[in-house]
Amino acid sequence: MEQNISLNVKGMTCASCVNRIEKVLKKDEGVISASVNLATEKANVIFDPSKMNIPKIIALIEKAGYEATEAKQDKEAGLRKEKHLIILSVLLTLPLVLPMLLQPFGIHLMPPGWLQLLLASPIQFYVGARFYKSGWGAIKARSGNMELLVAIGTSAAFGLSLYLMSKGIAHLYFESSAVVITLVMFGKYLEARAKQQTSEAIKALEKLRPDTARVIREGKEIQIKIEDVVVSDLVVIRPGERIPVDGNIIKGSTSVDESLITGESLPVDKFVSSKVTGGSINGEGLIEVEVTATGKETMLSRIIRMVEDAQAVKAPIQRLVDKVSAIFVPTVIVISFLTILITGLVTADWETAIIHGVAVLVIACPCALGLATPTSIMVGTGVAAKAGILIKDAEALEIAHSVTTIAFDKTGTLTEGKPSVSSIATFGTNETEALAIMAAIQMGSEHPLGKSVIEEAQKRNIQPSRATGFRAISGKGLEAFVEGRKFYIGSKRLITELNIPSEKEFLIAKEKEDLGETVSFLVDDALRLIIAVVSFSDTIKENSAETISKLKSLGIKTVMLTGDNKGSAEKVSRILGLDSYEAEVLPGDKSKVIEKFRSTGEIVGMVGDGINDAPALAAANVGIAMSTGTDVAMHSSGITLMRGNPLLIPDAISISRKTYSKIKQNLFWAFIYNIIGIPLAALGYLSPVVAGAAMAMSSVSVVTNSLLLKRWRKSA
Repeated sequence: MEQNISLNVKGMTCASCVNRIEKVLKKDEGVISASVNLATEKANVIFDPSKMNIPKIIALIEKAGYEATEAKQDKEAGLRKEKHLIILSVLLTLPLVLPMLLQPFGIHLMPPGWLQLLLASPIQFYVGARFYKSGWGAIKARSGNMELLVAIGTSAAFGLSLYLMSKGIAHLYFESSAVVITLVMFGKYLEARAKQQTSEAIKALEKLRPDTARVIREGKEIQIKIEDVVVSDLVVIRPGERIPVDGNIIKGSTSVDESLITGESLPVDKFVSSKVTGGSINGEGLIEVEVTATGKETMLSRIIRMVEDAQAVKAPIQRLVDKVSAIFVPTVIVISFLTILITGLVTADWETAIIHGVAVLVIACPCALGLATPTSIMVGTGVAAKAGILIKDAEALEIAHSVTTIAFDKTGTLTEGKPSVSSIATFGTNETEALAIMAAIQMGSEHPLGKSVIEEAQKRNIQPSRATGFRAISGKGLEAFVEGRKFYIGSKRLITELNIPSEKEFLIAKEKEDLGETVSFLVDDALRLIIAVVSFSDTIKENSAETISKLKSLGIKTVMLTGDNKGSAEKVSRILGLDSYEAEVLPGDKSKVIEKFRSTGEIVGMVGDGINDAPALAAANVGIAMSTGTDVAMHSSGITLMRGNPLLIPDAISISRKTYSKIKQNLFWAFIYNIIGIPLAALGYLSPVVAGAAMAMSSVSVVTNSLLLKRWRKSA
């Protein structure tokens, strides 16, 4: 049996670090798979508990030169420590740098060699100790990383200065090694600060969790810790308080602000039996709620888990970056060595040759490459979550940008999914008796048509009879016994299969279908007759037409899949302006229709909300589920919309396209920076100090560019 663990990893700085940790973990036969994310500083490991355990996994990561913990890292404390090291480094570096800045003005204040050595040594071996530690880990793992490049480059400059000092030469390079370490450390600090902003969505969601709840125990109202609340507890929530749990209202009515969970800006009215979600804010009413979920099972916890998982898993494009970075560092070391060798042989100035080689090592640090993809995905999934769009994994986010066709289930997606009985035609019975039989058969049904039959019976104060022997006939109808008599409720297809005389009844049905209504037939099996023809009408959602229009403006084809008749499908398709529709599609055949589209080269997104949509959601390139539907649909999809508003669909495509665009921009700048910078450094046009500053700023610029995604605004 597999086990999954997510560990916090400290000390990673570039894509090469990620590769090394993954390589070390995957080498062990007890590890099934390992995925390390630079931006989130997490390692997700799936392992076989019979061969591997968590302490061993932590030991493997530490052996590679990094720190791993199960507990949450105090990132603020880590940043404070980094800040103190940078302040120390700056104070020690200034006496080395300031005299250089004054030299053009004829002011010569450079400290003597022994003092330069005294100032540079703590920077090199105390502040820069992390580079040696991680670099040594890379050597042991037979790979390379940013720290190894910095360690080799600054050690070369420091060592050259020691050599020149021993020869009595006054021009030393201690300031180069000191400034490079200071700039790299400062760049990593700015980068870490920026990365913290990329995870703001998770922080905002975590802050929604109240610490306590007011429950009724033994007739008394008491305040307890949230972790002590159990399912079926009665929780009292006063006006203006944050709702602490998921549950159903059993007393009172109110309006609830769910904006931070669903993205819905307007308060939602809630009454007895209404569901409420932990983390939302109670409005003006005092309510009592029966708890249905606590802890990790609440909707808020599931949302946080989904967003964290999406941010932790690699996007497919990242695999290409990983392959490049795996050979990048060794290639740079070779280029640096050749720079020293060729420059030294051509100019006979080995001092300058070493400085050029150091500049190559420093400028080529692959930090920006490692951050280009994960930071974009972190910000993209974060702003999507705030808008009520939950993206399950990075792959769904990446695929969604290239979708060419979106297939919609009709009921509950484009329509309200709350059909009502519009007419009943009876034969040899009356409406009251027909409704009583149908309500009995549909009692407990989750199907929208079944619910509408029960609601109609309740409106007319009709008491349903008792039904037994239920049997669902997939995609066609139901069979049951009512007061000892066998009845069927179903579609035309079922009537045809049962070989029931239906000429007159089908004519009535056709009239209703031509009006866009859905028709069901009630059959008395003993009489072999249709005794009722019931038609249902459903309301098209307010924003459906705008949704289709927006998708078309994005260049996406739209198609509707429905089990309803052609008349109903044609009416909805015509009103909304869909490109095409498929009517009378059985639940099991929806996935076949999706596969047919895919076989023609289309990248297909499927939107649905019911259990019967799950196979189609799984068959699509990316499934998009309405959270107003079933959990099965949500688990089968890559994207979940937290509201029933279809305008979230073009929003999901939009944020995917924006995110993917940022990834491409970041990768372009990361690659072009090295393509231009390495030759310039090799030819001597960049000093190690300038190279260090440029390298530090490249990482910051990549993260900052990703943060621009926060400017994206939803339309729904």
